[in-house]
Amino acid sequence: MDEKTTTELEAATFRRLVAHLRARKDVQNIDLMIAGGFCRNCLGDWYREAAAEKGISLDKDEARGLVYGMPPGEWKDKYQKKATPEQLAAFEASQKTGH
Repeated sequence: MDEKTTTELEAATFRRLVAHLRARKDVQNIDLMIAGGFCRNCLGDWYREAAAEKGISLDKDEARGLVYGMPPGEWKDKYQKKATPEQLAAFEASQKTGH
């Protein structure tokens, strides 16, 4: 497969992941961090870092908003639930094991 096609497929896959996460507001960032070691914020940060490599400046909230589909603070107010003690314990355990 040529590089252009690879890039197009990767971009399409990223767009589908972002659309999926936007639709699954029930899935909390802490759950993503526990299970996968990344969350919506991480995706936004990676987007910002990739933009910076191309000389494009995005601030943190702007880049994260591209993933959330709205300002991150608005998403947090509307959809983020307080982490349970069990989630916090699982998150801490995942950080120790590298997951």
